[in-house]
Parts: sequence; C-alpha cells; structure tokens
Amino acid sequence: MDYFLTEEQQMIRDTAREIAEKKIVPARAEMDAKGIFPTEILKVCAESDLFGLYIPEEYGGFGGGIFENVIAIEELSKACIGVSVSFAGSGLGAYPILISGSEEQKKKFLPQIASGEQIAAFGLTEANAGSDAGGTQTTAKLDGNEYVLNGTKQWITNGGEAGIYTVIAMTNKARGSRGASAFIVEKGTPGFSFGKKEDKMGIRASATRELIFEDCRIPKENLIGKEGMGFLVAMKTLDKSRPGIAAQGVGLAQGALDESVKYARKRVQFGKPVIAFQAVQHMLADMAVQTEAARALTYAVSKFIDSAPKDISKASAFSKLYSSDVAMKVTVDAVQVFGGYGYMKEYPVEKMMRDAKILQIYEGTNQIQRNVIGQALIKEYAKRGK
Repeated sequence: MDYFLTEEQQMIRDTAREIAEKKIVPARAEMDAKGIFPTEILKVCAESDLFGLYIPEEYGGFGGGIFENVIAIEELSKACIGVSVSFAGSGLGAYPILISGSEEQKKKFLPQIASGEQIAAFGLTEANAGSDAGGTQTTAKLDGNEYVLNGTKQWITNGGEAGIYTVIAMTNKARGSRGASAFIVEKGTPGFSFGKKEDKMGIRASATRELIFEDCRIPKENLIGKEGMGFLVAMKTLDKSRPGIAAQGVGLAQGALDESVKYARKRVQFGKPVIAFQAVQHMLADMAVQTEAARALTYAVSKFIDSAPKDISKASAFSKLYSSDVAMKVTVDAVQVFGGYGYMKEYPVEKMMRDAKILQIYEGTNQIQRNVIGQALIKEYAKRGK
C-alpha cells in the first residue's frame, strides 16, 4: 500500500533498504552463526545519518520523530532483526536523555549518538526486575558530588558495545518505584564492567550482556531529571520505543513473506510451482494481510505519538503487541511454506522464526501489553461513566 511518504521519508526508506540488501543480507547467516556484532554495518548506518533520525537538529540530528525512525528500523528488519535491534537499541538508550535530560546533558551526549560516534543502551531489567520494573535492586547513593552505583542489570541490548548508558537505580528504596532515579553512565567509568555475551536462541548478532556496577562513581550532574523520577522516565521511554519493536515485527514479517513467495514460485511439486496450489496461496494471502495490517497500525501509532498527545501508553502497546504476534505467526507459516527446507539453516526463514520470538518478550512481554491496554480501557470507560 502507498502510505504517502514525503520525499525525505522515501529517502530514509531507500537508504535503509539499500544497507539491508547490500550489507546485511550477505552477512546475516555468518553473524547469526558466530554471534558477530554488526559494528561495520552500524558504521554504514552512521555514515548514512540514520542514527540521528529522531534527534532534534540543534543536537546534530535529522529532526524527525518516531515515524522516521520506524521507517528505517522496518527496512533493516527485513534482512535481520539482530542488526536492527542493535540500531534501535541506541534510540532506546537515548530517549531518557531526550525526554528528561538537562540542556547540558543533551548538548553533551545527543550529538555523539546522532552521529553514530557512540551508540547507546538502556539499563532497566534485572534478574528479579523484568516486567516488575518497580522491583529494581541496583542502588545509587549520593556521596558529596558523586553518586555511587552498586548492582547488576541483566540482558541489556548493546551491553559492552555502547559507549553511553542510561540506567535506572534506586536512590530511596523505602519509596518503592517512586524511589527510582535515572542516570547516565559512560563506558570506561571505574567500577563499571560487563558480563559475558549471552548465547541466545535468536537475534544472535546483537550483543546482550550484564551491566555490573561495583562502587561505580559518576558525577551528580549525570542524574537525569530529579531523584525519584526514574520509573516515570523508564515508562515514558518504553512508550516511545515500543513502536520500534513493532517496526521490527513488520519488517521481519515482510522479509519472511518475500522469501516465502520467492520460494513458492520456484519449488515444483506434482509438475507445477507450489504457489499454484490453493492451500499455499491461502497461507501467503493471510501472511500478506496480517503484515500489511501490522504496518498500518504501526505507522498510525507512530504518527499519533509524534503529534504529542498526553497519553500514548495504550496506542504504543497496540503496535508492539499486534506486530510482534504477527511476526511470530508469519515466520512460523513461512517455515511451513518451505516445508523441510524451511527447517534447514541453508534458508533464512529458520533464522527468522527463531528471531521472531524475542519480539513478544522484550520491552514488555505481550502479556504486559495486554495489561496496559486493559487498564487503559478501564480508566477510559470509568471517565465516560459507562
């Protein structure tokens, strides 16, 4: 379908598509097999000015919004979401600074992220604080002009590769989630180290590591906003980043559909291409409808968020929930279209199916998204008096 992209948006799409086709596709199988972080591909993204799409011009960015970023993420995801999440994860790390950072913090850190000189990461999840972000145990105590961080963050995308980290830590445990605060921590800070690179089922090109803080001292100027704002900053960050997860789902589903149609046209059984059989046509038709519906919803939500409404949580959850479920369904069906060949690593749909599962888990499981939507509906109908 034609979504009437502007000339600039078409340029973003075409640039990301070219990187996907020329740089990612030839390398994706090896990156997946060996767990190779896509450093060189991200450098190409940086040279093409993709890292600054959502960052204001005054901080070295393109001046676009969620929608422009979604366009790029979708195209990269058609080839490999292990690469696209490494790209998108930098935005996740940057959003807390964009949302609540001081002018000094924005001037210092955002130009580095916009240029791709440094990629960013977001440290929220812990061993006992996943969906329950309020269960954070990492602490930050003010000592003179410095905060001292202690604790561990788990499963952090871009961990060890990023140079700039936004981290949620407790400054007052007695206040529960209201005692959480957000901080900026730079790689190389004494007391800040990383765990091993996790050996994952999918998105194996991306780096997922623990962040370890052992009496890690950072300037008090690295506090984002005020003490006690950390949980709010984290939730606002996820509201803005979840359409990016949706875009990964749309791109992955489209990539699986493209591979399936291409294969079905070439694979001959009973004297004719399998795409001639109605059973296969119906599978492909459902895959196409679901993918386009996910794209329409993701684009609509992205534009809605860019219009700056006060409450975006429900809409953001819509896009993440639906598109990730579609990606899982479409990639499973893609393997079925390929038959036995689809189960072999020789063909890309096996990897696509493994990759798809994480979309239903990270940045809030799809069960949590349903909770968000359900709670929003309760509030909306209570206000209407129904």
